[in-house]
Amino acid sequence: MTVLEAQSDLAQFFAKARTYADLSPQAEAAWTPILRRRDLPKDAPLIRAGDVPSAYAFVVSGLLFQHYTGPAGDMVIKYFFPENRIAASVTATMLGAPSRFGITAIEDCVLLEYDFVAFKRLVDAFPDMATFYIRYLERHWIIEKEPEEIAFRHDDALDRYRAFIEAQPDLHRRLKQHHVAAWLGITPESLSRLRRAIAYGRR
Repeated sequence: MTVLEAQSDLAQFFAKARTYADLSPQAEAAWTPILRRRDLPKDAPLIRAGDVPSAYAFVVSGLLFQHYTGPAGDMVIKYFFPENRIAASVTATMLGAPSRFGITAIEDCVLLEYDFVAFKRLVDAFPDMATFYIRYLERHWIIEKEPEEIAFRHDDALDRYRAFIEAQPDLHRRLKQHHVAAWLGITPESLSRLRRAIAYGRR
């Protein structure tokens, strides 16, 4: 990795972080030393189910997914992490407990990892970092998740699939059929039927 690449990765990270809170130069200077670049190849695990995770990972480039094994032994996808998102098993990291979920790379990824304990010290020291942390959790773990949880309880697979395509067309194009099916909680064959229904203008 060149100096320019490192600078570019940091610039991308802090540009995204500033969309949640106005970070002071002092806060950014304190955060920078705990950021570590990690190259994660396609299909490699970031976290395995049962691991006790200790870090969060900002996605500079690439795509990951959070998953677990369903009652029938099938893979269930809970969440996707594209560029500019923070990939983490949040609850397990906060509690220092084994993760119920794995996180795996769908594409080759470049990540900026930071140790959670070191980050929490900075949150205690810098009010602007505390604001970032609260706003990030609010947006992605409360505001975004509640409608998704309601939709999974009350909408059928076709409605959820239509909503996903409309809300995240770029992400949809990057996913394999089996990833989308595992996220919807259906088989790839059922997904093929949904795609045909959409193509022919059926409900």
